[in-house]
Amino acid sequence: MRAVIQRVTEAELIIDRKITGRMGGGLVVLVGIEEPDGDGDIEWLSAKICRLRIFDDPQQVMNLSVLDTGGSVMIISQFTLHASTRKGNRPSYIKAAKPPVAIPVYEKFIAQMERDLGKSVITGEFGAYMQVRLTNDGPVTIIIDTKNRE
Repeated sequence: MRAVIQRVTEAELIIDRKITGRMGGGLVVLVGIEEPDGDGDIEWLSAKICRLRIFDDPQQVMNLSVLDTGGSVMIISQFTLHASTRKGNRPSYIKAAKPPVAIPVYEKFIAQMERDLGKSVITGEFGAYMQVRLTNDGPVTIIIDTKNRE
């Protein structure tokens, strides 16, 4: 699994020209799923994101997690995170899991994040055309891949 995590002051999710989710401060998480991703990836990535210390403490040091701040979380599926640009100019998405594999993993990831956070998250609609409006705070953007646990 690959995730792009953005610290935001606000975010809005639009599906079919309707606002389906809106939040204040917290995290917007774009997540891409590969065929071999499973429960171990889900659990590790959820725990890492929930405990990632990228919010300022009173001394303006990034020392707090979304759990510490009580911030909101929006999770959006994004197969393009697994784009390969090795050959030519048209990206290949061969590494991205197909919907029959990806949807259950995406749903398990959402459920795991909600358990780890102790509250609901805002979610996109798998396979839908979506627009995400956000104000990246900092800007702070972190990329995590469960296949490369540095």
